[in-house]
Amino acid sequence: MARGILVTGASKGIGRATADALANAGWSVIGVARTAPLSFPGSFTQLDLADAAAVAAFGRALAERGDIVGIVNNVGLARAEVFGDVDPLDFTTIMDINVRPALQLTQALVPAMRAARFGRIINVTSLVVRGMPFRTSYAAAKAALESLTRTMAIELAPDTITANAVAPGPTETELFRTNNPKGSPGEARYLSSVPMGRLATPQNVADVIAFLASDAAGFVTGQTIGVDGGASLGRV
Repeated sequence: MARGILVTGASKGIGRATADALANAGWSVIGVARTAPLSFPGSFTQLDLADAAAVAAFGRALAERGDIVGIVNNVGLARAEVFGDVDPLDFTTIMDINVRPALQLTQALVPAMRAARFGRIINVTSLVVRGMPFRTSYAAAKAALESLTRTMAIELAPDTITANAVAPGPTETELFRTNNPKGSPGEARYLSSVPMGRLATPQNVADVIAFLASDAAGFVTGQTIGVDGGASLGRV
C-alpha cells in the first residue's frame, strides 16, 4: 500500500506541483485547500484552513486513517505592507494561517509516523526570512515556521521522522503575481536579486520537496533548503 502524504494549499502553484511530483513518486496524495481544483492526482478536501476548529476536526479524521506518514505544510498568505503601517489584526491573521495549520495537522499525524517508524515533514517557508522590504508579517510567520521545523526535527529524530523546510525564492505563482504584476517595480526588485535572472517555477520547488519526502533523504533533517537561483547569496 502506498504511503499517504498530506499537502496543504494544494489546489494551485507550488502545492499543486508538489502533489503531482509526490504522486509520480508513488505517494498516495491527500490535498486540502480553500478552493477545489478541476482535477487532482489523489483525494482532495475543500477546507478553509483559517478555521481552526475545522482544521482540528480534519486532523482527527486523517489521524484515524493511520496510513498518512508525510505532510507538506505549504499553505500561506502574504501581503505587501510598509512596516510602519502594519495593522496588528492583519499581522495576527498572516501569522496564524502560515503557522497554525502546520502545527495542528502535523500534531495529528505524528502518532501514525511514530507507529510506522517513518515520517516526512516538509514546511514551505520563504527567502524573505532573510530580510525583505514590504513583507513584515509574512517574513515573521515564515521565520516562525522555520524555527518550528528545527524543534520538530530534534524531538522527532529518535522516531526516524525527518522535518525540513524548503525556502523558495521568487516563484512564478498566482500569489507572487497578485503582489508583483509583470513589469511592476516589485517584479524588477525581486529579479535583480536572483543571480540566475529568472523566477523559479513551481516545479523547481516541488522537485526538492519530493526529494526530501523520499527514502534518499532519510538522514537529512532540521535543514532549510533554499530554492532561489542563488538569491540567498546576496545581491548580484
